[in-house]
Amino acid sequence: QVQLVESGGGLVQAGGSLRLSCAASGGTFRDYTMAWFRQCPGKEREFVAGFRWRAYYADSMKGRFIIYRDNVKNAVYLQMNSLKDEDTGVYYCAADSGRSGSMLPSAFDAWGQGTQVTVSS
Repeated sequence: QVQLVESGGGLVQAGGSLRLSCAASGGTFRDYTMAWFRQCPGKEREFVAGFRWRAYYADSMKGRFIIYRDNVKNAVYLQMNSLKDEDTGVYYCAADSGRSGSMLPSAFDAWGQGTQVTVSS
């Protein structure tokens, strides 16, 4: 069973950048599809970015966020640039060990505890 721990959240001004990290332990990391989701205030959890053989992004994140993984360090990262107020939320790292290829939340069987990102204007 893979375990995930996120870090790197915090308070940042609009237009700034943050890099989130997710450390994985247990299982065979390189076989997992990894993704970031977020839950913004008053909204449902939504897909942000994912990486299996290539990167996938939600439309509103394209050009601003970059997901990448290090299969040696068993980690996945989310570089967030040009942050906006509406990016405020709790960001979750997730792993899909079932190789479903789907980026829906239901496809992911391991979740981190989340890290808070707050963007101030």
